[in-house]
Amino acid sequence: MKKISYIILALTFFACKDGKKTNSTENTEDKKEIEITKEVIDEEEEALPIIVGTQTREAISSEPYDSWFAPTYATYPVDKETAEKVQPLMADVNVKIFMGTWCSDSQREVPQFYKILDKMNISNDIITLITVDEDKTTPENLEEGLDITNVPTFIFYKDGKEINRIVESPVISLEKDMLSILSGEDYKHIYAE
Repeated sequence: MKKISYIILALTFFACKDGKKTNSTENTEDKKEIEITKEVIDEEEEALPIIVGTQTREAISSEPYDSWFAPTYATYPVDKETAEKVQPLMADVNVKIFMGTWCSDSQREVPQFYKILDKMNISNDIITLITVDEDKTTPENLEEGLDITNVPTFIFYKDGKEINRIVESPVISLEKDMLSILSGEDYKHIYAE
């Protein structure tokens, strides 16, 4: 009789333990599902408002946009050697930047561009910053006739005429692409045919 009692007790113990494993696995799967759902909700809540039209640097470098502007600006290592060659070529040059505050390429390239200008001690006055919606348009039609297909687009002007442009991302680097454009080399952006 004692043997049977021990066997029943042992079976009960192991049966309960197996039940716990299944329950634990189910709980882990439930937790993963809850975490994934929470991440999706957090991403939706973190979506920043899209600003559209002519902007200042301050508009995209202050809250809430500093969440991407500040770290990108801070960590970008400017190619000082190339920037020194670009600096004198920036005389009488104006740059029109079309960007989307919603666009990861813009969030990467535009702060880097401003850091390059800062390292070259070039005033932000040469920049016209235009933010576009997801259709790459503005209420004022500031993009009209400029063939803005991708953002960011950096259009370089001298004496009111377009010299060339960097579209979406540089071919080599912002500094080297600027040097090619401003020194008159044959430069084609990544979407040029």
